[in-house]
Amino acid sequence: MLDKLPSLQRLVRNLQLFPTVSSKNIYRATAFFLDMNQEKAEQFCYALLEAKKKIKACDICFAWQEVDGECLFCFDAKRDKTIICVVESWQELLALEQSKSFNGLYHVLGGALCPLEGRGPEDLTTDQLLRRVEGVTEIILGLNQTPEGEATAAYVSNQLNGLVKVSCLARGVPVGSTLEFTDRVTLAQAIQERRPY
Repeated sequence: MLDKLPSLQRLVRNLQLFPTVSSKNIYRATAFFLDMNQEKAEQFCYALLEAKKKIKACDICFAWQEVDGECLFCFDAKRDKTIICVVESWQELLALEQSKSFNGLYHVLGGALCPLEGRGPEDLTTDQLLRRVEGVTEIILGLNQTPEGEATAAYVSNQLNGLVKVSCLARGVPVGSTLEFTDRVTLAQAIQERRPY
């Protein structure tokens, strides 16, 4: 059917490029954009094109910044410059910032190692991280606890071995959850990484 609606087919193909939109939701997203009035559609397109022109990755930490401005993190005098938290992407950086629990610097790797998707060490910003360790006392690996995140953490830790103290985020039972509904891998990590009370 889509082959008889080439404009719709092009829109669907482009929406399929979104990594977090499931195939089930592609048609909902398509309907959302097609139901949008012309003015809102033009505002959306303008905002996207403007962001593409005016936002870039910081040359130091690879967090998003305005092209004509300074990095919100690297040039903030109130941040602790002796600690760097390494994250996979902007989304994890944003989650940590919103928690208001970290006041150091960040380093965005640009993803995680994933040989099945053809993403190797050369696709990450690890070399740039190694150039930042002078004067740093600790690197926190704030990577996702997925097989790819764990492999990336092991790789980055190995690269930093002996240069600086390396730590990772605590693992275990989330606050507010019940043991009955917690998966066994999380429970096993919680037992192994228990701490004094």
